[in-house]
Amino acid sequence: MSNLIRKSHFLGAKFRTLRKRNGLTLQDVSARCIQLDPGSAPSVSYLSMIETGKRVPSPEVLDLLAAVFQKEPRWFLDENPDVDDGARPGAGGTRLPLAPGFLLSRELLEAAIPELLSQTGTTGQQFAHLLIRSYQEMARNDFPDLERSAEAVGQRRFPLSVDDLLGLCRHHGLEVRWFERKPVLARDKDREVRSVVRSFFEAPGRVYLNEELKADPARLKFDLASHLGHQVLHGGDGLKSPHATGGEMGGSPAGGGQRGSLMNSQDVLFAWRDFECSFFAGALLGPRQPLRRFLTRESYRVESYRKLELTPAVIMRRMTAVSPYRHWHFFDAYPPGFLRAVYRGNGIPLPWGNMAMVTDPCPRWAVFRMLRDTRHGRPSSQVSVLKDGDRAFLYVCHSLRVRDMAGNGHVLSVGIDVAPALESQGYDAGDVIGAIDAALGRQRGEAPVPAEAARAIAAVGRVLNIAWVTDAAAQPASIICPRSTACPRAEPCERHRASRATEIDDVREEILASVRRD
Repeated sequence: MSNLIRKSHFLGAKFRTLRKRNGLTLQDVSARCIQLDPGSAPSVSYLSMIETGKRVPSPEVLDLLAAVFQKEPRWFLDENPDVDDGARPGAGGTRLPLAPGFLLSRELLEAAIPELLSQTGTTGQQFAHLLIRSYQEMARNDFPDLERSAEAVGQRRFPLSVDDLLGLCRHHGLEVRWFERKPVLARDKDREVRSVVRSFFEAPGRVYLNEELKADPARLKFDLASHLGHQVLHGGDGLKSPHATGGEMGGSPAGGGQRGSLMNSQDVLFAWRDFECSFFAGALLGPRQPLRRFLTRESYRVESYRKLELTPAVIMRRMTAVSPYRHWHFFDAYPPGFLRAVYRGNGIPLPWGNMAMVTDPCPRWAVFRMLRDTRHGRPSSQVSVLKDGDRAFLYVCHSLRVRDMAGNGHVLSVGIDVAPALESQGYDAGDVIGAIDAALGRQRGEAPVPAEAARAIAAVGRVLNIAWVTDAAAQPASIICPRSTACPRAEPCERHRASRATEIDDVREEILASVRRD
């Protein structure tokens, strides 16, 4: 014990740095210890004293901390500092210098954007959603004002029932009315979908709900929470999109012909308000701290949404916002390749054309594989090495097939960038990725994760307390890429139809090839 006392201050510094590297609060660490051994788990105040060197952890507590962070107990006691808290080399996006800054002038952009939308076939609504997505990713999915507004309304009650939400609506002056409307078949551009209007807001304070929602309390709760958000945040002025299912952006197919490609102020206003109300609804139904404690107990299992009577989309989106780990992504994809909703806090390279439809998706992405193969409905966890030119990334995701209220099948997928977590635990992420990539190359792009790499990923999963990360380490890994027509495998996995447009780089290569032949 005298040896522990002598090293207590050094031990505390190592513990503090390791905790911060993994984005955990003292409350998070205490909750994780309780999960492992309630009888020996230290309190938050005791952990604070360990951190500051004022207390020496007992052997039992030291064993718990070692288990939480997947270290040997002696690691905390040795004299190797291993507490470098500097930023990882290469962290964050690389900024490219742009000398002709005048090209980014407001006047030129205002003139160029409508032309860009017209030539690419992108609607103003789609472009507005892209702007919102970019802002969300720059903010790392952190919107404290919306969190505080939701917590002020709900008083952090968790979970909320349908009756709780109806009571909150009445308290804030909202009248709820019901209407009957069954799903119908509708044309959405070149495809046929089932479409249904779930609910809508009518100013100054009336919410109309589809009777079908009575049999679906999880969706009913989300719609009520979203409309309540509109009342609280925007005074219920009615400038908000209806909640509908079936169209490309997740709404009902637009009537009266195609929407114009020019962007107007209403596109931006509605897109932003839809995002605000959706985020408010998630924060109201899953307040940050209560939900984080719940997810900690459940080891971030997506299936835990059933215990809360929430939709899987809500629980997966909120994971990306409340987790202490910041490198998440989330997709909501509809066949044949529409990415209706995307969050990529880790900057994952997305397939070309993601604003509208992925025309040549890599079939090895879990989300696109599930869209194509409807025979297997079970959720799946996958380790993926994404090859994008000379760069390689390592992701783990969990995906499941669901149906919207109109009966259309779609796939939800939530995942993390594993490399930062590996580096935080002292692994060389490049070596781990290289070992998996080499194994995949020998097996034509799909193979078991090599034992040492699997142990590293499983250890990271236990530190992050994300069960499906640990599960995925025991499953075959796959090479994925942004586009199937640029497949990095020695033998491309399968041939896909060409994309709807020829890339400029392809044209350039064709020209140079013809010059070389001449």
